[in-house]
Amino acid sequence: MLALKSTSIAISAKKKVLAKPLAFSQRKVCTSAVAKDAPVCIVTGSSRGIGKAIALSLGAQGSKVVVNYSASSKAADEVAQKIIEIGGDAIVVKADMSKREEIEALYKATTAKWGKLDVVVNNAGITRDSLMMRMKPEQWNEVINVNLSSVFFSTQLATKIMGKQKRGRIVNITSVVVSLGNPGQANYSAAKAGVIGLTKTTAREYAGRSVTCNAVAPGFIAS
Repeated sequence: MLALKSTSIAISAKKKVLAKPLAFSQRKVCTSAVAKDAPVCIVTGSSRGIGKAIALSLGAQGSKVVVNYSASSKAADEVAQKIIEIGGDAIVVKADMSKREEIEALYKATTAKWGKLDVVVNNAGITRDSLMMRMKPEQWNEVINVNLSSVFFSTQLATKIMGKQKRGRIVNITSVVVSLGNPGQANYSAAKAGVIGLTKTTAREYAGRSVTCNAVAPGFIAS
């Protein structure tokens, strides 16, 4: 494993009402005996890697976790089952985070199942590495859509619910490449830098509603 130091950007985070989301694709519902008032958490991209580790950690603390995946339903089901085994509860929801309508469906599935939302971890991300001079427009756009635009749309929906509740926690996963730079990752670096700016603005806008928004910047992780 190659490990670099992690950077954390923390500030705090106002209101609105959830717009009516579109239809969702909920693959499987898993149930277990958790506390009725247990925190409800969405972790995007949680079928593997950092997202999986976060989802399992929340489950171990007795949370109700929405396990989100885009491609691997089998892996997502395994994460959900493990969450139940360690004392949490889980549902599995397929959503392509590059598509706004599927992000809306993810939130609809969550509130339809549990009626509230306490924590959102915007973790989903992709890489399409290439030196800048060779990077194709689609490589740029794909990474910006998943790694930045999805975080905006997810955060927008989350703050509408949390602002009304006057409580909530949003955590955005960014990267040390924002401060270090990394050859071949102009798209990734730009997207993750945008996440930091979005995090700071969200924190300032929603601090008065007891909604916090923080960014965590991991180093290189073997996943």
